[in-house]
Amino acid sequence: MWLHFTVPERCDGWRLRDVLRRLEISGRLSRAVKRGPGFFLDGTPAHTDIACRAGQTLAFCLPDEPPTSVLPQPLPLTVCYEDEHAAVLYKPAGMAVHPTRGYPDGTLANAWLGCLQSRGQAGVFRPVTRLDCGTSGLVLCAKNAFSAPLLAKTAQKGYLALCEGEPDAPCGVVDAPIGLAEGSTVVRRVCAQGRPSRTQYAVLAAGGGLCLVGIRLLTGRTHQIRVHFAFLGCPLAGDGLYGGSRLRIARQALHCARVSFISPKDGLLHTVQAPLPPDMAALAGCIPGAQQALAGFWGAGGPGGSVP
Repeated sequence: MWLHFTVPERCDGWRLRDVLRRLEISGRLSRAVKRGPGFFLDGTPAHTDIACRAGQTLAFCLPDEPPTSVLPQPLPLTVCYEDEHAAVLYKPAGMAVHPTRGYPDGTLANAWLGCLQSRGQAGVFRPVTRLDCGTSGLVLCAKNAFSAPLLAKTAQKGYLALCEGEPDAPCGVVDAPIGLAEGSTVVRRVCAQGRPSRTQYAVLAAGGGLCLVGIRLLTGRTHQIRVHFAFLGCPLAGDGLYGGSRLRIARQALHCARVSFISPKDGLLHTVQAPLPPDMAALAGCIPGAQQALAGFWGAGGPGGSVP
């Protein structure tokens, strides 16, 4: 895949290596390109110490993807958005994002590679965002080494959760450090020696011992939402690891409902949305006013799919 850029006016007279940095082409990718056909300015091979002129066309070919050990599998897969640089995939609850010792196959990675294989395409699975196995929702993936750091820089996720009880404040930011619980390699807890962790939330509807909460992560720690809401005294419904009851739902009631990102394809902001899955939708139906609150949540981010 060839990429083409126009040298910006502000970069007139800059060395090519500096123009590459300005265009946010990583050093690792730059070195890989130089091991192949290299960089071209107006169709002529160019060393990275050459001076560039504004308006010149910079071109290079993305290097081949490295081999992957992930097995392509013909699994059901919903692709919610795709262009040549990015893909947004839907992950159901119970599916791991990538293979681990406990989940050697049947993962979102296996499904994506199986999808590419069915198209006759090669590629790797390069998730920019991730979800716990028990969490449903959207996962943003980069389709090449150029787009990965750009997508990671601009990606924002919006979650919906169903919690037992209610936070004392109807909205706010939980600012509480998270670290491993003593003696565990899995369970996290709020602790003074933990890493800084911040979660923004707003209660959208409440009643019947539950509340529907809209959430945005300001940091990205493992189990962050689950730990923070347990810390507030209102664990996620179904989250047995952090004190939630499984009587009404068999997994943590957490769903990545919205992903926003700037696509390297066009430089525009795209928002992709996914409605609540049936188990969470059924439980949300027990909360007075939840349906109206959800309609407002979807309307705030667009009707779904990719919107500028």
